Amino acid sequence: MKQKKSKQLTSENRAEMPLLSHLKELRKSVVISLLGLIAGFAIALTLYNYILVFLFKPLLVLSPSAEGNILFVNSFAEGFIVRIKISALVGFILSSPLHLFNFLHFIFPGLHRKEKKVIIVALVCSFVFILASFFYSYYSILPVTISYFTGKGFIPQNTGMLLNFQKNLFYILQFMLGALVVFQLPILLEIFLILNLIQRKTLIAWGRYVIVFCFLIAAIITPPDFVTQISLALPMSILYFLAILVAKIFKFGEE
Repeated sequence: MKQKKSKQLTSENRAEMPLLSHLKELRKSVVISLLGLIAGFAIALTLYNYILVFLFKPLLVLSPSAEGNILFVNSFAEGFIVRIKISALVGFILSSPLHLFNFLHFIFPGLHRKEKKVIIVALVCSFVFILASFFYSYYSILPVTISYFTGKGFIPQNTGMLLNFQKNLFYILQFMLGALVVFQLPILLEIFLILNLIQRKTLIAWGRYVIVFCFLIAAIITPPDFVTQISLALPMSILYFLAILVAKIFKFGEE
């Protein structure tokens, strides 16, 4: 009886070991990610003045006040709050490769060879699209949007502007992050097609509804102005149909 019980215990321990090892690995990944996030936050705090110069550049199309200022604060604590918020956000962005590595290191052992290849190719394409979204939003759309909304068509003569420091800096950040998300959607869609989780003909049939959905998403993730929303919704729609075209060329998403 004792030998049977000991055998049962050892078999139960063996069954539990994979789960325990996974939990230990998960805990290790979480701790590393937290340390990376703290390090990224510290680096962002150190480089905060350079980050401000970067965020102010699209605003240089505006005419400064008599004192040479473009933005203004409305409370004594606003500068401190903005510094902490921007440093936290930039810290997360700086540490995001580490988070991604931890995530892939955790899930890769359970994936098939084809799935691993798909993820690697998707990561390379994702990096290219991140660069594209940055140049598109920062150098092309933001200066045009700022100039358009501060032009004579919306602000009459003899009317001055008192632009808030926090709101306008986060406008720029929100738009750039929105563009980044938009440029990642076709990659996710292509992954679904490659893994045959969705059919190509289904995406074609949904095309007209997706265009409406793109405008809704752009309205949600961008600041409340139609120029910014259109500048994101149109690329979303184009990239959607481009993903379908790529899938047709390589015969992804077929029955």
